[in-house]
Amino acid sequence: MIELTIESIRVSLMNYQRVVILREKQSDRYLCIWIGPAEADAIAVQLQEVAVARPLTHDLLRTVIDQLGAQVSHILVNDLANDTFYAKIVLDVNGSSMDVDARPSDAIALAVRAKVPIFADESVLERAGVLLDKDGETVERLERMKVDPEEIEKMSAFKDFIEGLDLDDFDKRSKGGG
Repeated sequence: MIELTIESIRVSLMNYQRVVILREKQSDRYLCIWIGPAEADAIAVQLQEVAVARPLTHDLLRTVIDQLGAQVSHILVNDLANDTFYAKIVLDVNGSSMDVDARPSDAIALAVRAKVPIFADESVLERAGVLLDKDGETVERLERMKVDPEEIEKMSAFKDFIEGLDLDDFDKRSKGGG
């Protein structure tokens, strides 16, 4: 398991879909996951500490977990199959660990509320992670990866999106400027 942080939530200018960009804590490897507008808003509201008049769904979920005596330990993006990411919410229930299947967007929205770490399996990062060099350009890793060419073709939309991002503001944010 590799710990990630939320770098940002972006809207693609190509199709107006939202993407959450996660960054590996110890490197310049990024994981981009397409998410729905409601989940993007739920994550952004919490990250920006915006007060809402009534609890959102993820606030309700956290309250239910707390009221049942459990705690969210962490979330894990554990798989990628057919262009779909999978996640687990890991709960501590009376000293035992319990995994709950979830969409990554819902798991991330819960993680920011519970202030718990976000992890990804190395296998997911190997398949979908994007490395950036010192100039912010993607590093071609396909020749080092043993990935089926059909899988590479499926992931091309992610590569095109990443290469179209202006990552200058990532650098400013990490240095406290944004």
